[in-house]
Amino acid sequence: MKKVLSLVLVVCLSVTMLCACGSDSKTEAKKESDKTLSMATNAEFPPYEYVDGDKVVGIDVDIAQAIADKLGMKLKVDNINFDSIIPAVTSGKDQIGIAGMTVTEKRKKSVDFTDSYATGVQAVIVKEDSKIKDAADLTKKGANNKIGVQLGTTGDLYCTDDVENAGLGKVEKYNKGADAVQALVSGKIDCVVIDNQPAKEFVKANKGLKILDTAYKEEDYAIALAKDNSELRDKINNALKELKADGTIQKILDKYITAE
Repeated sequence: MKKVLSLVLVVCLSVTMLCACGSDSKTEAKKESDKTLSMATNAEFPPYEYVDGDKVVGIDVDIAQAIADKLGMKLKVDNINFDSIIPAVTSGKDQIGIAGMTVTEKRKKSVDFTDSYATGVQAVIVKEDSKIKDAADLTKKGANNKIGVQLGTTGDLYCTDDVENAGLGKVEKYNKGADAVQALVSGKIDCVVIDNQPAKEFVKANKGLKILDTAYKEEDYAIALAKDNSELRDKINNALKELKADGTIQKILDKYITAE
């Protein structure tokens, strides 16, 4: 009988120890998670984010790193498709989404946004001999252009609403901005609407293209977070205020965007 009781006690102790170890592992994993700032981005948007060697670099990565440093956290970068960023944030896979992302009413239905950290311009890329002379030509009465955009970007949202839904042309959607530009080069589309900074890089890399003098839209960039993560949003907003005040954000912008 004593042997049976001893065996029962050993089993109970073993189970207790296993549960304790399991609990400790979960606690340690949570502590490690709390120290990591996971950022979802799409590294197809130079100079905001792009791949250099085996690393994702750019304005947004440097700003996210500066924020992580302020919060005493380690930055983890998750490079995914642009239209997967908001789902990654809402599902909790990543804590923040930062990819030259504009605050729009549609996006605000799914996520919250921090204060703006930069201003962007949606530019129009055309061939040098294009009949499109002004951004307004895309939405004028009787227009019928094929416009290339990167899927899920504000260029996509704006052009779909302003052009395609209005019966003023066709919007061709590509996973990468570079793919849209190549479609323009090969004559498959009439123009590309994309953020001004990557537009400059694409024009520089492809002869025979130019950016129209008039912008399609002007917009503010901010960081997306899950709606139930107001605590992190407030911490990031405080960090952004400090980084703006001490000139860090301006230094980052100047590092990647040189005056012409």
